[in-house]
Amino acid sequence: MNRVFVCSCFGITEQQVKKHAEDGACTPRQIASACKAGTDCGSCVRRIQALLGRDACPRRELADRGKPVLSEIADLDEAA
Repeated sequence: MNRVFVCSCFGITEQQVKKHAEDGACTPRQIASACKAGTDCGSCVRRIQALLGRDACPRRELADRGKPVLSEIADLDEAA
């Protein structure tokens, strides 16, 4: 398997970033919280942004509408 590293400081691969995105991380800051990528030298942040793209993301959609993100996500989780 060919590993493409996004963050060489912490050894984070593209596949790991994509998995965190599938699990709900929509921003580089959320990726950093999940795996530390982008928190040391910062050279990978643009690559992380590119991997995240502008795909549908519940948190981003709420933020774009000016809604409080964390409380709305909790409400969505409770409703499920």
